[in-house]
Amino acid sequence: MSADSDDAVETGTEARQVYTQLVGTLRSNRAARAPQPDELPEEVRRWLAERRLLDPECQGVSSPERALRELFGEQRAWLRSAAETLGRNLRAVDDILDLLPEFRGPGHESVEVEFIEDRDRLRRRLDEFEPVGRREVLCMRTAFPGPEVLEASLVHDRRILARGTEIRMLATVGATRGPGAAAYLDALREAGARVRVAAALPLYLHVVDRTVTLMPAGDDPLGGDGDVLLRSSRIALCFAQVFEHEWDVARPYPDGAGRARHTDGSHPADEYTEQEREILALLATGTKDESIARRLGCSERTLRRMMTRITEKLGVGSRFAAGVRAARLGLID
Repeated sequence: MSADSDDAVETGTEARQVYTQLVGTLRSNRAARAPQPDELPEEVRRWLAERRLLDPECQGVSSPERALRELFGEQRAWLRSAAETLGRNLRAVDDILDLLPEFRGPGHESVEVEFIEDRDRLRRRLDEFEPVGRREVLCMRTAFPGPEVLEASLVHDRRILARGTEIRMLATVGATRGPGAAAYLDALREAGARVRVAAALPLYLHVVDRTVTLMPAGDDPLGGDGDVLLRSSRIALCFAQVFEHEWDVARPYPDGAGRARHTDGSHPADEYTEQEREILALLATGTKDESIARRLGCSERTLRRMMTRITEKLGVGSRFAAGVRAARLGLID
């Protein structure tokens, strides 16, 4: 028997002796000195209180009959609550089982197909797979969306990379020349993704854990006609094999391609956002900072930070030089 068991037995023995004294004093109405409940050792008070032989404040003494009724009452209430909770959980399990695809025998597999028109809803749908845990994401890109969409995608991609998910991105050379694409791919690589490029690719697709496949529903690779989401391991494995074949013959994405500059220190024209182009166009017409900020819906302080970033990208040190360089690069209509 362990030391803890010995202590428990000793406490129980002492508690019974104290309880007998307390009950005897109450029944005899004698003034003989008996220990008061608040004078008892803590472990003795706790032993008696757990058995309802002392009230919760450890002041009044209860008879064994009353203590037994209280314990029965508490256990009855607990069992009733537990039974209700168990019943709710069983009904919830049955409801979820009803939603599972119909079981098919060997050689057959049901395919769950979803058509999604809204890209925000599509991202939320893909995020639903994350609690189960993503291990791998394969991406084949024949085009990229605009810089603002890529910035939002980068936040999402960095988050799943930080969780240990492997991302492999395969893109066409032409797609990497789109606005903001090179910078996005650079940042993606720095976050831990692997990137390769190919002259041409047969598909625009997205494969998650080789069980879920996403591809455009129409001719627009950016999902203008909606997207189709297929939940089938067999279909996903087929597309994964296509990806692996293209991956093996592709070449590594050049390091720092998104930071490449012209010999004069400026970034290529396709690396400027629509907002930056608008600022340059307004500057070229002589519009004052206050008017530009009001048109953009930002403060003048924010505008100055944006203009500093533009001049750095242009590789110049003044507004005048920025206008000249922007005109030469074709950034101003």
